[in-house]
Amino acid sequence: MSSEVVIEAGRAEHHYWKDLWRYRELFYILSWRDIKVRYKQTIIGVAWSVLRPLLTMTIFTFVFGNIAKFQAPPGTKYSLLVFAGLLPWQFFSGGLTEASNSLVGNERLISKVYFPRMIIPAASIITSLVDFLISLGLMFLLLIWFKIVPSVNLILLPLFIVMAFFASFGVGLWLTALNVKYRDFKHAVPFLVQIGLYLSPVGFTSEKAGEIIPEKFRLLYYLNPMAGIIDGFRWCFFGDKTPLNWSGQLISLLIIIMFLLIGIRTFRKMEKSFADLI
Repeated sequence: MSSEVVIEAGRAEHHYWKDLWRYRELFYILSWRDIKVRYKQTIIGVAWSVLRPLLTMTIFTFVFGNIAKFQAPPGTKYSLLVFAGLLPWQFFSGGLTEASNSLVGNERLISKVYFPRMIIPAASIITSLVDFLISLGLMFLLLIWFKIVPSVNLILLPLFIVMAFFASFGVGLWLTALNVKYRDFKHAVPFLVQIGLYLSPVGFTSEKAGEIIPEKFRLLYYLNPMAGIIDGFRWCFFGDKTPLNWSGQLISLLIIIMFLLIGIRTFRKMEKSFADLI
């Protein structure tokens, strides 16, 4: 049986979004490869997904809870409040970091064959999703340990997980495209992530931030999309003990959509030159 190859000008451009589906098996392969590489030649392997959030929770509880004297709402524990904030933050920051370096780390693959390059940063975020799911299981164990029953709002948790994914993916697309052209971003991303950790309500609640920020500027606080996502996670676990600012949630959602559109536009604009730049 003979095979026929059709060469058509602009074909890849016209069929780009269809090609994302056609190359889904490559997405699975790259995702699985990244997961295996992440824990290859490590002593304790996936246990890092448990130890890292636990150690971070302990440090934040000591600094903000014992030294700064931040308090948790009645009926919950401050350490659980911190852990609920760490869940989406570590998913976002881990996915962002992995995605921003993904194209440079796959330069040989990019320079040899055609496929939609967007598959690479998307696959890299799956590694952080696996870490997140392990940490989420740990969160439920902590709830059992402290004998705290999660709120019925927990059924809406997948919505905020999707928001965290697209927040990481949108900013990650933008940064990975820029990182191919300007390698300085490789060094800037960890610094920006570290700053973002302290600007986001991981070690404190948005209510505490509201006591510091003047009322007329409080909605600007939600220009940081992770503020809305972290609030959403806590609301899912603890219900009205950590109420949501719905106007702030809308702002965070719009910012996520804006970054996603900017990320896709920047990525697609620069995608043709990736093979040459790398």
